Amino acid sequence: MPSPVLLDREQAILGFNRRVLAQASRSDVPLLERLRYVCIVSSNLDEFFEVRFADLLDAARDRSGTSGVGQADVERVGHAAHTLIDDQYAVFNEQLMPELARAGIAILNHAERNDAQRRWVARFFEREVRPLLVPVSLDPSHPFPQVANKALHFIVQLAGRDALGRESGQVAIVKVPRVLPRCIKLPAEVSGGQQLFVLLSSVIRAHLGELFPRREVVSFSQFRVTRDSDLDVDEEAVVNLRHAVRSRLTTRHFGRAVRLEVVKSCPEDLARMLLRQFELPEAALYRVNGPVNLVRLNQLIDQCEAPHLRFAPHEPVWPQGRLPRGRSLFERLREQDVLLHHPFESFDPVVALLREAVEDPEVLAIKQTIYRTGARSVLMDLLIEAARRGKEVLAVVELKARFDEEANVNWAERLEAAGAQVVYGMVGLKTHGKLLLVTRREGAAKPRLRRYLHLSTGNYNPGTARFYTDLGLLTADPALAADADAVFGLLASGSRVRRMHKLVLAPFDMHGQWLSLLERVRRAAEAGQPARVVAKLNALTDVELIEALLAAGRAGARIDLIVRGACRLPPGVPGLSENIRVRSIVGRFLEHTRVLYFRWGEAETDEALYLSSADWMTRNMQGRIELAWPVLDAGMRQRVIDEALQPYLHDGRDAWYQQSDGDYLPADGRGPSAQQALMARYAAGAAEDDAWT
Repeated sequence: MPSPVLLDREQAILGFNRRVLAQASRSDVPLLERLRYVCIVSSNLDEFFEVRFADLLDAARDRSGTSGVGQADVERVGHAAHTLIDDQYAVFNEQLMPELARAGIAILNHAERNDAQRRWVARFFEREVRPLLVPVSLDPSHPFPQVANKALHFIVQLAGRDALGRESGQVAIVKVPRVLPRCIKLPAEVSGGQQLFVLLSSVIRAHLGELFPRREVVSFSQFRVTRDSDLDVDEEAVVNLRHAVRSRLTTRHFGRAVRLEVVKSCPEDLARMLLRQFELPEAALYRVNGPVNLVRLNQLIDQCEAPHLRFAPHEPVWPQGRLPRGRSLFERLREQDVLLHHPFESFDPVVALLREAVEDPEVLAIKQTIYRTGARSVLMDLLIEAARRGKEVLAVVELKARFDEEANVNWAERLEAAGAQVVYGMVGLKTHGKLLLVTRREGAAKPRLRRYLHLSTGNYNPGTARFYTDLGLLTADPALAADADAVFGLLASGSRVRRMHKLVLAPFDMHGQWLSLLERVRRAAEAGQPARVVAKLNALTDVELIEALLAAGRAGARIDLIVRGACRLPPGVPGLSENIRVRSIVGRFLEHTRVLYFRWGEAETDEALYLSSADWMTRNMQGRIELAWPVLDAGMRQRVIDEALQPYLHDGRDAWYQQSDGDYLPADGRGPSAQQALMARYAAGAAEDDAWT
């Protein structure tokens, strides 16, 4: 059968952001959280243009014709992005701003400020802003200044003469300093009992004329340029990857321009000038009806004193029943594995395991992969302390974790300075699997080494663990620990990996493992036996895996796919995918868990359940070190199914159902929210002995 026509990946990514934007219109979501969803869309779109759209442009410019991407594809995606951004600003202006104003929260422009407020803004401008502004009038000795990626600027058209009486420099550029807050809260003495804010851009706009004495400001506009920001390092051609990445970071902010944002009122001649300057076509111009860069409104949300307009506080619980406080984690893990479900359960046990390893004199070695851990990290501080105490510390730092490169380079240097052994994985492959392995000497009479392991579907980042859903396993299982040690050996030396006992490893056997299991499901369906697949992923774009799913579905297997973001498989197509359903969950937390369930018969052994660090994307299967592991304990398997699969299959509030054309329809709102149900379940059990083992 010929390959099916798959859905477009870029359109699928924009579609996910439409679902995020829909959260901003939900009446059951607190008002400030609705504004935060608008900010999230802006942040996501920045990355979309910096990486995905930039790649699309490169593919369209490839004259070899092998990419299969043409100018029509670029225009189609660009049109969808324009429409989404217009809708985003409509939600911001027509829904959120009026509702915030009714709640006593407002952003005031210059015309809306009273005399007292204008005087306060003028003093703030003179004291805090003006000393940092350096307006540049364009002329032969003052060329157009370098404009960094996503840096906000003003372009100003002037009339009049310069200091020498010459008619020159009729256009000027003013950079908005990044060191200043973009959202400033007015003090109580001028706010009249409301929570009033002014944007830094509005402060500068109101006082632009003061930057150009004896000249007239004829017209002006804010503008912001988004640039290609993918960090491309030829690992085969460099001697020291860390030095190469550090070097490239200095030029990343000045890559090829891919998008130009201006305010809606920007004069046509200034917009044309900017497009020429950045060598962009008309389609790359985005006129926005409001503040350029809505991401910065997160500062308003953080400064508002309105708890009733936010989500009720959520505090992840410590699994007291499985990990009694005050008891050694090593001692407990020798008795029983522990599964953690974040953010409903706390990430603190992972930190506690590493802390205990650092402080325990019997712990000899600690090995950990580092992908996204943040600029500040208690885990990295603990690894540094372990190295200082003389323990053998191996840190596998992924230097090419997109937009975390600088933080990871800094951590690599600090770890090396403390005496840790730092490596950067295998040449040409990103290390995306999450592993923490502790080796401890135990037994007084006959000492022996025992290993303790943490595996996770998420990152070693306690911050994101509070709002990403993920599953993690703490275990002393000798087979899993031996597999993990072999993976670290691979990452440190590149030596051939022996056959794994339990772990599944990309790019070596993971893709083949999933294809093999899907083939089992297909054969079972053809034989009239129970055949079932449930996969919870962030993205599904790999063509071979999609074709295997379609084959199993055509044979009669019942397939449910819970895919948060981009899904290229078209469900519900007669004769192709009528047995396949695709849903996306967009709620309070970012769905990040990867869970894979397969059934291919009636026997208890005819099923498999895996947790994984990998999405079903070609880059994960072929271009990354990824891990998956089976859940073999019966109680733990049931818990994963009951918490990470079943609630999402019955979600009637945060679910979206994908149609065969790629569009999504929202749930009717009458059913439960999986995330809210899990929050309630854990909150109810927090004061009791743990009911879920």
